[in-house]
Amino acid sequence: MSRLYDTVEPSVIDEDMLHKAVEEQGPKEEAGRIAKIEGIDFNDVRSLRLDFKNILKIDNMWSFTCLTKLQLDNNIIEKIEGLDMLVNLIWLDLSFNNIEVLEGLDKLCKLEDLTLYNNRIARVENMDTLTQLHVLSIGNNDLGDLENLIYLRRFKNLKTLNLNGNPFCEREEYRPYVIAYLTTLDYLDYRLIDENTRSAANEKYHLAIEELMHDEEAAQRKIDEQKVKAGEFVLHQAAYVEMLNTASLFDMMYAEDSEGQKLAAMPGVDELLLVYKEKFMGVCQQVFDYGLQEHDKRKEEVQQFWDCIEEAKRENKQLGMQKINVFIDYKKRLFQELPHITEQKLLDSRMEEYNREVSELWDRLMALELQLVDQLEEAIKDFERNLADMVSNFVENCQGFISQLRDMENQHHEKLLEISIVTLEKVVKNELDEEIPEDLRLLFVDKDTIINAVSTSHDIHLLKIDNKEDDIVTRINQWLTSLIEGIHQEEEVKRNRSRVSEINNLSDHLRDEIDNLDLQNY
Repeated sequence: MSRLYDTVEPSVIDEDMLHKAVEEQGPKEEAGRIAKIEGIDFNDVRSLRLDFKNILKIDNMWSFTCLTKLQLDNNIIEKIEGLDMLVNLIWLDLSFNNIEVLEGLDKLCKLEDLTLYNNRIARVENMDTLTQLHVLSIGNNDLGDLENLIYLRRFKNLKTLNLNGNPFCEREEYRPYVIAYLTTLDYLDYRLIDENTRSAANEKYHLAIEELMHDEEAAQRKIDEQKVKAGEFVLHQAAYVEMLNTASLFDMMYAEDSEGQKLAAMPGVDELLLVYKEKFMGVCQQVFDYGLQEHDKRKEEVQQFWDCIEEAKRENKQLGMQKINVFIDYKKRLFQELPHITEQKLLDSRMEEYNREVSELWDRLMALELQLVDQLEEAIKDFERNLADMVSNFVENCQGFISQLRDMENQHHEKLLEISIVTLEKVVKNELDEEIPEDLRLLFVDKDTIINAVSTSHDIHLLKIDNKEDDIVTRINQWLTSLIEGIHQEEEVKRNRSRVSEINNLSDHLRDEIDNLDLQNY
């Protein structure tokens, strides 16, 4: 079922092996000679065969990012690894190796055809990301659990499956079971699935399939709900108000407040806490709603800015292309005229004229670039000013809401302190009718102890409120700074350098064209 190590020493995929394979499978004759001289960039390779090379370990494949077809069959590979950079791979052959575990395929999201025939694989797993899988050949392995094949139901594009030669193929129910459960299949073990066979299989397993589908639908609904919640949470994070539509902040204030948890057992505090929590959460909800509203405004402002930038670049590019096209028309006419000029003086004059035109084109294109630089600079300044105002207003209003939370906490603290003093007096006079927990009773040894407990609880609550305010303010300011710095770097520095380089390269190319003309034939 697997290849044994032969007398040839096991090898690892290294640079020498890769270069040799690429050269052997690359262009032939004159094209091959040129490729050998200039070298072949691994990033340009689309197909690669590394079969029958006694390979033990897959390595050094990171440069083949455009590879679509890879043959690694008939080696002694024990583990699927080193393929993460091959994100464009469509066809992969790992047959006739010593692979025991299906793994290492997570990044191959475009894979359509996977061959693992004749290995030692005992379980189908770890292929969740291969959603485009169309053909799977995993025959002649150690698969013995038919129910494990239910895993393949997630591959909605799977049409061809080869399982022949696995232990479970000896079971009478093997073929109808696979056909019934894997409804997308057209071919199983190289045989077309006819309608009669499919109908018989469906009839045999219809009750189990219905139950499975019910469970799958329930699981899918749960996944969909989780995705919606995750998407909402990402949105709330982007608005800097995550969890403020819940009791999270209020609960956090008491989660690490051991004294507050004890004080909550005092007579009358439970009702006080209910009122406090309701009002507290009401203000948190206001912050939440306001945050989402302001996020939408900032998002719209950013989108309008990028639309403005793209429009300016598009218009500038069109003007530049107009000037280049005018020059190209001139160049065509000139290059058609040059072969007919016999007088050297006139020829020199035309060439000087051409170089002047090139210089003037360079001047015009650079003038357009400077004009665009000024436009972008002004647009960025306006955008930065507008966005800074929006962020400033957002911070100011959020701080206003959070001040309300502090006021509520201060009022709650005063009421809790009053209840604590009254309860202390009752405890001292032995007039407390209600039973209280022992850990709470220990706080009533004297006035200082109970006041310290109430104050400690209050300080923890204020700290949590302050931390939430700091978190909101810090994150939105970091976002603003990062966004503006990125815009300056990408749109002002990098874009300008790239454009200037393009203009210079164009100018050099145009000059080279006339310099390289074979004027001796004219």
